[in-house]
Amino acid sequence: MTVQLGIDIGGSGVKGAPVDLDTAEFTAERVRFETPQPSTPEAVAATTAEVAQAFTTKGTIGCTFPGIVQNGVIRSAANLDQGWVGTDAAALFSAAVGRPVVVLNDADAAGLAEARFGAARGRSGVVLVLTFGTGIGSALLNDGELVPNTELGHVELDGHDAESRAAAAVREDDDLSWEEWGARVNRYLQHLEALFTPDRFVIGGGVSRKFDKFAGLIEVRAEVVPAELRNQAGIVGAALVAAGREAPPS
Repeated sequence: MTVQLGIDIGGSGVKGAPVDLDTAEFTAERVRFETPQPSTPEAVAATTAEVAQAFTTKGTIGCTFPGIVQNGVIRSAANLDQGWVGTDAAALFSAAVGRPVVVLNDADAAGLAEARFGAARGRSGVVLVLTFGTGIGSALLNDGELVPNTELGHVELDGHDAESRAAAAVREDDDLSWEEWGARVNRYLQHLEALFTPDRFVIGGGVSRKFDKFAGLIEVRAEVVPAELRNQAGIVGAALVAAGREAPPS
């Protein structure tokens, strides 16, 4: 059994767990801390170290980040402090936890996990994995190969940044019904379908548990399914990359 620690940084929480890479199951209960506010690099690094110290795993840690990541350097941070832009997160986290850390985009991690263990496993053609949370993350897979850092939550949709209309947090913040929010998600998926013509959409993030509440509102040609790893996919994907079972997206 190969066990690797994965940590998933989001706009609202920093969570992690050791992952059995043969089964994608957690070998210990997940630990979660609130994302510090302000979410500066130093503050988030300290919280990430707290998560890492909660477990006894050794070796490289995989860590996700909600933004564009190139060779461990952050290039965008829509839902965290803008001081992240230009930060070498891999070096920062490695210094904070005292172990090597690889960093990748959070939705890319989820996409890799779904391609290895979940709803994109064995799928040919184009699959779009979308994570709905504080924002909207995206992982674009073609015959199982990842196109990194797509960040399709930030496409313009009807004059708005798409995630400002259809993120899961928007449903809660604006007190939208599932029907109202589902209509926005439908419009978003129709727009992405016009751009990428995917064969399958995989809907991830916490809302995947409530898929039946809005699935009937989706009208696209592509197949639309909930993520099988649900909100655990980011942690699993980070652990896969840390173990070298997936190449870190650059």
